[in-house]
Amino acid sequence: MIKIIEGKPWLSKLFSSRSEIERVLFLSCGFGVLLLATRIIVTGSLLYGFLVWNLFLAWVPYTITNRLIKNQLWIKNRFTFLVIFLSWLLFIPNSFYIITDLFHLDEGKAAPQWFDLALIFSFVWNGLLFGILSLREMERIIESQLTQKWRWVFVYVIMWLNALGIYIGRYLRFNSWDVITNPFQLTGDILYLCIHPLRNGREWGMIICFAILMTLIYKSVTNIGKELFK
Repeated sequence: MIKIIEGKPWLSKLFSSRSEIERVLFLSCGFGVLLLATRIIVTGSLLYGFLVWNLFLAWVPYTITNRLIKNQLWIKNRFTFLVIFLSWLLFIPNSFYIITDLFHLDEGKAAPQWFDLALIFSFVWNGLLFGILSLREMERIIESQLTQKWRWVFVYVIMWLNALGIYIGRYLRFNSWDVITNPFQLTGDILYLCIHPLRNGREWGMIICFAILMTLIYKSVTNIGKELFK
């Protein structure tokens, strides 16, 4: 991967202009794409091609918060910030939804299982990193308005919405853009979940479990980072 970058001056310049975190993410995503390309070439199967699209969707909220931080005027303008925040809220579940792509591990038989595990997990890991970094940036933007206690509440609420988004995407088969293209069906299904919690006990069990899990993952990674680099 490094040799490929060094052989392309424009790519080398683009790579060197990035932060250390972004360079590592670039290499990590490149490794995952390389694994996928190898599998496609060797097996002739596009079975896991959807991983690229899911990773792209996971990257979108990271890009939104990056752009937001670089444009402080957007943050100071309450209306602009609210629009961007709602857009971010719409896409952030995609960064954590990618966890469920591990469900597809047993679908591929043309390649060794260990290879498919490395392939899928590399995309899952990169998607999670995009989500964690994006949420951390958003937390930093609003942390001056929140006490430590309310930061936990903010993170858990976001993770609860992420878990709800994961359920809606994986089991109800809605996408982020269905908020615009199919709002009535989406709203109806969410209301059914909320109005009849006992009828949807397993669904709420999954949502609560994933919300807690993702909150702990997020806090673990960010706190470890603080300890290592303080």
